[in-house]
Amino acid sequence: MTTRSKDAARQRGRLQFLALAAIFLGPVLLAFWMYYGGHFIPSQRVNHGELVLPVRTLPHAADLVSPAGSVVGPQFLRGRWNLVYIVAGSCDLVCRNDLAELKKVRLAMDHERDRVHRVVLGHAPCCSAEELGTDDPDLTAAYADSGSGPSLLAALAAAGEPLPPAREVYVVDPLGNLVMRFGPDVDRKGLIKDLDKLLRLSHIG
Repeated sequence: MTTRSKDAARQRGRLQFLALAAIFLGPVLLAFWMYYGGHFIPSQRVNHGELVLPVRTLPHAADLVSPAGSVVGPQFLRGRWNLVYIVAGSCDLVCRNDLAELKKVRLAMDHERDRVHRVVLGHAPCCSAEELGTDDPDLTAAYADSGSGPSLLAALAAAGEPLPPAREVYVVDPLGNLVMRFGPDVDRKGLIKDLDKLLRLSHIG
């Protein structure tokens, strides 16, 4: 084979490689350009709650007490996936119904439900253990101690808000990271789908 023939063969090989690369990588590069360049953003997100971005690591509990008045340990909200429900004032019928809905969300996780815990977090001591039904082992209640600043509650609040509003639900991962927020009257089915997705994608907790 002459030198000219070898050069022509190499040139054809390069062109074939570039053609194959364009076929396989072109759609991927186009998708990246359209999405991250802001040229195309889906009008509907696959998640039902609000993703907290960037993820925030919550401070260790240092200002919380249980309904019985004992100090809550610093590892509160660590080691498991927590559905944190905010209560202000007494836990009325709406509050109790919300907690019952969160119980159904936990049970819907089936064999993964032991990874999930329900938490009632209050602006101030307000509700008795009997009122909340805290004999349920998958429910823990804690309230801001009036003698100290509500640092954990403040960390949950959205930017510009001193405290999170009542009836909001937060998903906190086993490392203490706040990852999702749901407003009052959250759709249970949507919460189930989002939580199920988080548990499937994560191997912690």
